[in-house]
Amino acid sequence: MADESSNDQPQREQHYRRNNYRRYRRPPHKEQSQAPENQATAENVPPEGETPAQSANASQQHPQQNFQRNHVDISVVIPLFNEEQSLHELVDQLKNALVRLGGRYELIFVDDGSTDGSFRVLRDMYFHNRRIKVIRFRRNYGKSAALMVGFQRAQGEFVVTMDADLQDDPAEIPSLINKLKTGYDVVSGWKKKRHDPISKTIPSRFFNFVTGLLTGIKIHDFNCGLKAYRRDVIKNINVYGELHRYIPALAQWQGYRITESIVQHRARKYGKTKFGMGRFFKGFLDLLTVLFTTRYIARPLHLFGVWGIVSAFSGFVIDVYLTVDKFLGKTSLTNRPLFLVGLILIIVGVQFVSIGLLGEMITKGQHVEREYSIREILK
Repeated sequence: MADESSNDQPQREQHYRRNNYRRYRRPPHKEQSQAPENQATAENVPPEGETPAQSANASQQHPQQNFQRNHVDISVVIPLFNEEQSLHELVDQLKNALVRLGGRYELIFVDDGSTDGSFRVLRDMYFHNRRIKVIRFRRNYGKSAALMVGFQRAQGEFVVTMDADLQDDPAEIPSLINKLKTGYDVVSGWKKKRHDPISKTIPSRFFNFVTGLLTGIKIHDFNCGLKAYRRDVIKNINVYGELHRYIPALAQWQGYRITESIVQHRARKYGKTKFGMGRFFKGFLDLLTVLFTTRYIARPLHLFGVWGIVSAFSGFVIDVYLTVDKFLGKTSLTNRPLFLVGLILIIVGVQFVSIGLLGEMITKGQHVEREYSIREILK
């Protein structure tokens, strides 16, 4: 695969320098501030030795050949933060794995505000490999933001996500793609045998158990970064905050078919993990966000009303029981704290129902049409 990019290197360097001309050129003189109308733009640089007119005529005469040349089957989206040492090895492994699938692929690296030399390495690889695309954030926005930006620029029929720390094995990609071809829309990796310390594995198992219980999705590893999607899925799902781990849940609630596949997990070779224990607490808060915004956003009374009725009814039963005891002369209400508990439950229940009704009023008042996930239309 080394010869695939040698001819493109001067063009990609020229493209990069034109888009970043302030770094490489002096400011233009006043008389030269406006470029001639027939000058080639940075986004459409003709091949070396070919004029812009010749390039335009060639694309008009052979549009189908141009489309076939630019067609992409697989897009690999890789968010990263300070992974300078692993990038060259990762790209070599990806090329070896993807060449078995036909070789029509693209690698989209999203640098999430790295502070080491990651972008310098990515820029050098960009000059030498026409299949590599690089997006660089000004600061660290998080994995969900990096994935969303990568999804927006992915052109492949199948989209694969993975981490850049070499713990995800690129050799697993063909098996994930083959599962998608059998009819599934999302294939989530399952790191059945993990090479992580116990401080990460035990909380992760508890997190996955609770998430599967609340969402009703029977997969074992929501946190696995190695996943494969059909293009339609990633174009119809909005990922923000820290919701990247719940993409299978969001997809299934829109009607897509979800499955999982056991993948190899490798020990970290370079650097250190970027995630701590805090991500599990944030993950549970994000889980509540996903549950509410997907199941109850259009019917808030179904959520608040149920718990309100349960609370109010429980308080009512407690107070009725104590009141009957008082009239029978068995006890006095003045020395029964349980009576106050019953009153508090009734008040809380009424408040919950009121919140649900207010939510219904707001929902109805907005008159927002619900977005339905449509698979196909026959006319």
